[in-house]
This record gives sequence, C-alpha cells and structure tokens, in this order.
Amino acid sequence: MRFGKTLRAAVYPPWKGKYIDYTKLKTLLRENDVTRNGEDASDSDDDQWTEQDEEAFVQELLNVELDKVNSFQAETSQQLRERTTACEVKLRPLASTPEQETPVLDEQKKRAIASEVLQELDNIIKEVSALEKYSRINFTGFLKAAKKHDRKRGARYRVKPLLQVRLSQLPFNSEDYSPLVHRLSVMYSFVRETLSHDIVQPRETEHGFGRETYSSYKFWVHSDNVLEVKTHILRRLPVLIYRPGTSKDLDTITEDPTITSLYFDSPQFDLYNQKVARAPEAGSLRLRWTGSLKDKPTISLEKKIVTDDDESRQVKVQLKDKHIKEFLDGEYRFDKKLHRMEDSNNGESAAAEALKKGVDELQSFIKDNDLQPMLRANYTRTAFQIPGNDRIRISLDTNLALIREDSLDSERPCRDPAEWHRTDLDNADMTYPFNAVRTGEITRFPHALLEIQLRGKAHNTEWVKDLMVSHLVKDAPRFSKFVHGVASLFEDHVNSFPFWLGELESDIRRDPETAFHEEQERLARRAEENIAVGSFMGDARSPSVRPQVGSPYHPYSITGSPSAIRRSSAVIEPGARPSRPSIPEPQRHDTEPAPEPEEEEPEPPTRLESIFQFFGLSPQRWLGESVSLPPGVRHPGVWIKDAGPVRVESKVYLANQRTFIKWLHISILLSSLSLGLYNAAGKHNQVAQALAIVYTFFAIFAAVWGWFIYEKRARLIRQRSGKDLDNMLGPIVVCIGLAVALVLNFVFKVGLPRHFHFNPVFSLANS
Repeated sequence: MRFGKTLRAAVYPPWKGKYIDYTKLKTLLRENDVTRNGEDASDSDDDQWTEQDEEAFVQELLNVELDKVNSFQAETSQQLRERTTACEVKLRPLASTPEQETPVLDEQKKRAIASEVLQELDNIIKEVSALEKYSRINFTGFLKAAKKHDRKRGARYRVKPLLQVRLSQLPFNSEDYSPLVHRLSVMYSFVRETLSHDIVQPRETEHGFGRETYSSYKFWVHSDNVLEVKTHILRRLPVLIYRPGTSKDLDTITEDPTITSLYFDSPQFDLYNQKVARAPEAGSLRLRWTGSLKDKPTISLEKKIVTDDDESRQVKVQLKDKHIKEFLDGEYRFDKKLHRMEDSNNGESAAAEALKKGVDELQSFIKDNDLQPMLRANYTRTAFQIPGNDRIRISLDTNLALIREDSLDSERPCRDPAEWHRTDLDNADMTYPFNAVRTGEITRFPHALLEIQLRGKAHNTEWVKDLMVSHLVKDAPRFSKFVHGVASLFEDHVNSFPFWLGELESDIRRDPETAFHEEQERLARRAEENIAVGSFMGDARSPSVRPQVGSPYHPYSITGSPSAIRRSSAVIEPGARPSRPSIPEPQRHDTEPAPEPEEEEPEPPTRLESIFQFFGLSPQRWLGESVSLPPGVRHPGVWIKDAGPVRVESKVYLANQRTFIKWLHISILLSSLSLGLYNAAGKHNQVAQALAIVYTFFAIFAAVWGWFIYEKRARLIRQRSGKDLDNMLGPIVVCIGLAVALVLNFVFKVGLPRHFHFNPVFSLANS
C-alpha cells in the first residue's frame, strides 16, 4: 500500500488539516511525473531542478510542515494534561480521607460528578490514543518525503540527514504518554468504584502480594563509553561464559560469543506492524544460534508473545541444521523423540505433551501468518551474571549488523527461496563488518546495546541505579533489533517507523552534570504525577522520592571515607551510604511485607517537617539522626572504592602546585621590595628601616603559609577527604597587613619636615 493512501486512512476527522501535506510535498518534488506503469518517467528533469526548487521543497518540509505538526502536537498534549488536571480537581471532593468524619457530598451528587468526569475521561483517552497515532503517521510521512527527495535528487542534494537532526530536537516524535495514561487509569478506577458504590481501598500490584517481578531496561552506549561501562560492571559482576569448554582448556581465554538471530515475518510485514503499533498479543519468531554454522551449533526456534500487561510468553524448541527446513515446511514434527519420551517409564509423558503442543503452536503460527526469514541480526555479546544467581543479568551487544534475509525480489533475491538462510554468508563464514554484502542489504548500528534485567530485590541495587542514570548510557525503551532492521532495510515495504530513527544522527554522549540535572527533572515530574493521583489510590501522600545529594554525578556531592561523611553537615545518615538517583521502576510488590511501626503517640509536625512530608521526604535524613543497622550488619571502616590504590587525576596535583608557586611569587616580590627599601634607607632613616622589616615579615609569612597549605591540601587529596580545600586565613593576613603598612608608610611620609632629605628609592617604594 502506498503511503499516501495509508495517510488518508489514518486521518482523525476532527484534526483534518493538521497532518503533513504529503500531496503538496510530492507536487513540489514533481513526484507526480510518472509513467502509466507507476515508474519514474526519466531523470531528464534533474537538469531543470534549480536551487529555487530545492529551497521551496526544503522550506516546506523542514519549516512549514514540521513546525505545523510539532506545534499542534505540543498544544494538544498540553490541553490533554490540563483537561486531566481539571478532572482531578472535580474528583478531589469525592476522595474521602481519614480526617473527614462526615461526607462532604451526598451519594447523588457524587454519582453526578462521577458520571460527568467519566464521560470526559472517555474523550481524553480517545484523543490520547489518536495523538499517539498522529505523531507516528506524521513522523513516517516526513521520513518518506525525505527519502523520495534523496532518491530523486540525491546526486546533488540530500535532505534526510538534516531532517533527522531536526526531528531529534523536537518532542512530538518522542514524547512518552505513559504518565498521563497512568493518571487516567487511576481516575477511571476511582470513578467506576464510586458509581458502583464500592469502597475505594488502597491498590495492590497486579502481580499479587509477595511475588517477585521481572523487568528489563534497554540503553544505547556510545562506542567511546563501551570500555568504561564494561569496567563499571566487571567490578560487581563476572563475565558469564556461554561455552566454557572442557577441563583441559583451563588456560584458554574464551572470547565473547557471536550470536546470530534470524527473524521471520510475512511479505506484508504483519508482525513488524503489530510490534510498532504495540498491538495486543503481538508475536515474533526467530531462529537463534551462537558461533558459526560450520561448528554445528544447537539452533533454537523461539516464538515470543507480549501480553497487554507487558508480560511475555515464550515457546521454544531445539533443532538441528538438517531439520530446520523440514520443520518450517511442516514435515518434521519430532516424531521419533516423542515416541521415545512416551514409551519411557521415567515420567516424561507430561514433557512429551508439552513438546507436542509447542510444535503444533509453532507450525500453525508459521503457516497461518505465511512467515519466512526476513532479517538477520549478528552481534557480539558480553554477558555479566553471577553463576546460579539470576537476580541481575546484564548483556552488552557490540558490532551489531542487520542484514536482509528475504527473497521478496524474485529477480534478485537476497536468499535462495529453497534455503532457510543465506548460504553465501554462512558457507563463507563471514564476520563483522561483512564487507562483501551488497550496499542496501546491510546496516550497521552505530552504538552498543546494553540490557539490564532485574528480578525482585535487585531493583534496589545502588550501583545498577548509578549506571542507569549516568552519562554513559542513553535510555532506549522498547528498542528492538528486529524493528530497527526492518525500518532501516525495508523502507519501501512498511508505512510505520519507530521513533528512535530520528535520534541516530545525534550525538548521544552527555556531560555528567547535565545527565544528573535531567534525572532530577524527571524525578520532579514523577513526584508531581504521584502527588496528583495519590489521593485516589487510598494514600494521601505520594511515594517517597529521596534527595539525590549524594549522587556521584551531583556537582556538590560529598566524597571520601565514611568517617568524613559522618563529620559533614548532617546531609547523609551516619553509617549509611550516600543516596543515589532513582530510576523509573515498574509496579511491583516487595518479596517481604514492611515491618509494622511501633505504636506511639505521634507528635504534631513542625512547619519544616510538613514541607518534607509533602514531598515524600524523610526529615531524619536531612537532620542527621542516626539509624540502627540490621542485626549482623556493621558499618565498614573503609569503603571499597578507598581500599585499592589511590587514583587521582594529575591536574588536581598540578593545581595545588600552581597555587604554591603563586605564593612563592608573592614572597619573592615582597622580599625584593623590603631588601631594596632597607638598602636605600640609610643609617638615619629609621622609618624606612622599620617598614622594610615589616615587609620582610610578610614575605616570610607568605612563603611559610604557601608551604603549609600545599602540604595540607596534598594530604587531603591523597586521603580523598571531603573537607574543603580553601582557606582564607593566609590571604586575609597578607592583604590586611600590606594595607596597614602602606597606610602607615603614607602617613609617615606626609608627616616628615620639609627640610628632611628623603631618598628617591624610598619614595618610589612608597608609591
């Protein structure tokens, strides 16, 4: 289907006229000059394409149309948030609190307000869904128009790189509507319970109390930061070896494995479109193996289904190379293995039934959706995990190459239709960067991919949070190798693109301080959202958000040993580690219920404590009150970071040395002045001699002070102390002393008799 027809079908009627004018762009590009067969007439009109034509097209695409779409998206998004806030204000009187003894409104009034708000919520939800589709279809339209331009005029003009830079600077293609949807869902639940006369109770998580949750976070890593990320992880987790080999090869260093994934899809790319649109029950299918096919590795055929609540279900079978083609055609069904399992007396009948069910599901899925290999993803993976402990699993994929594996073009297929894979790649045992692959059949992803998988209490691991909010990584939620490969290599076959395509041309490296401030802003927005919906969830306060003063990326962070932090001004609790920036976490229950607080008479909070409680913060953390450690836990004398060799940047020591040299410079100037003054004074000029002695005293003081402060600062640097390095005593003494000496010098000179002979050197010194 051509994109113009897709765009017309996707228009939301109330917003007609706010979409990209794709027809006008095609007219400016002279795209309508086609033959009857639908192909370009000729390239002879390239000679007639002038600078004025190029300027008109670029002006319309990058300024007029892009500004129109971005402005409408921003205005509509703001209006939806204001309407949502208005609904919260209307529902606020309906949310009873424990302090209210009698209801403010009667039941009839409550039901009337709830019915009115429910209708408004339906309209808001409808427009939120339409706005997301609006952003996606326009984003695709801009990329399609730029591609048409570069294909037709690309010999002299290219506009797609400029478009991607502009898209990365605008929020309309990257805005996350999840916080707004969360607020709406909470109000929906509250309104329906009000209309059904149910008592609103505090919510529990969807997965049930006491059950551990499992979540995954994806990031991009710039090539300059890959080694630093690896070393950061290796300090806490060992590298997981996929194939350790035999005991005879203990001295052999195993290299990171190369993994190949072969993704399936239909000729119409139905699985891709479902995944981009986040359709419910969207599925994917892939063949996956490690290493080279020449080594006869075990090949896994995996089907993955993502449900509405972001949980996944997987069906997986192990295949050999010789059986893959037969299995895909429905001819191989593990008959021999199933007979062995059913005839055995080891209780494998249940496993045989599960295998049979999995085979039927996989083959039906392939046949019903007309699936065939479309895309190959080849990458090198470094996995980090403690053996036998899957609470924290981290993988770092580098050298990612996405290669076409289809046979859509019958005249020039990438893969032999009679084969299940590209034999030209596997028989030749090609490796990255696959230079022999033709241009247009391969795309190399510019960054490394980091995936962090956490289970249960691993969500509270501080060093993982530090890495996830640091400047070393860029958040890439819902990134998919399959989606990116199809969007990059099959642009002519799909009419919907993922939003992250607009960010590939931008530099993802960030300054540490900038990354910290961005995280703080995100936390502030999150706190506002929690406060807004807290009363409807049975809790008047939002979940606590800890202050991030102790973060290593904070410009005023406190560093040093635990003893140094205990001596600091009550910012961090005694015996506790500095706080770290928190990350967005999915809804979950802890594995153990929180301990019940002791029953005691609560004291009325002060004004300062009320401010802390309003933002969900703990006053004890800021007031420096001590905390008791759990049984069996003692405070470490020295942190792990201080146990190894001291590593301090050379510029820190050099700065201390430069300061010492400046003090020596001042001492030499004062000593030179005092020596010249004393020699020129003569035997009878006692005033000049006295002032020379004063200047000598200050010269000696400057030299001694410079040496003293140099040694003190060098010791603090070596100890990584958190104390301040500045000291104002020395400069104040020198400045005040010299000022007093100069004033006395001036007074004595003015007060001398006119006939008194004054040495010119002394006069010069006094000036």
